[in-house]
Amino acid sequence: TLGGMLAFGGWLLGMRGVWALLLTSDPTGLTLVIILVFVASTLWCGGRSRELQRQRGLLQAAQRGAGLDGWAGEYLAALRANPRDDNAPLDLLVEMAQGPHHTAWWVNGIQLKLGLLGKVIGFSVLALQSGNIQSFDPNQTQDLLKSLTQGLGIALLTTMVGLVGNILLGLQLTRLDRYADALVADCQRAGLVVARDAPREAPPAATPA
Repeated sequence: TLGGMLAFGGWLLGMRGVWALLLTSDPTGLTLVIILVFVASTLWCGGRSRELQRQRGLLQAAQRGAGLDGWAGEYLAALRANPRDDNAPLDLLVEMAQGPHHTAWWVNGIQLKLGLLGKVIGFSVLALQSGNIQSFDPNQTQDLLKSLTQGLGIALLTTMVGLVGNILLGLQLTRLDRYADALVADCQRAGLVVARDAPREAPPAATPA
C-alpha cells in the first residue's frame, strides 16, 4: 500500500542519515516545518481513508436492510422524506464525503509555498553576503565560498523538500478524492431505488376562477 511505501521510504532515509542532514543544513527551520506538515497531513489521510471505508461498509449494510446508519443512511432517509429541495440530500452527502478534502488540498499547497519562501530567504542571504564582500583575499577563498553557498543551500533544500512533499501528499489526496467520488456514486445508485419506490405527490388541484 501507499502508506507502507511511505513508511519504508522514511525508515530508509533515516538509516541513510538523510533526515539529520536535512535538519542540520537548514538554519531557518523551514525544512522541519514542511516535514511536520507532511507527516501530520499523511496521518490525517490515513484516518480519512479509514472513515471512508467505514462509511462504505455502512452503505453495504443499508443495502442489505441492516439499518440506515452513516452518511448513506442519512442520504437515503432524506430521499424517502421527499424533501422540497431535491438536490439537498445529494449536496449534503457530497459535503460530508468531499468537503474536508478541500482544506487538505489547501494545506498541500502550503508545502509548496513554504518551499518558495525558503528559496526567497536563501537567495536573500546569498545577496546580503555577496554585498558585504569588500575585497577579494585569496587566503579567505574557502570561508568566502562557504558563506556564499549557505544561502544557496537553503534555497535549493527548502524548494526540493516542498516539491517532494507536495507531490507525495497530492498523490494521497487524489486517491482519497477518487474513493470519495466512488462512495457518492454508489450512494446515488442506492438512492435511485428509493426514488423509484417513493410515492409521488399529487399535483395541487386547480382552483376555480
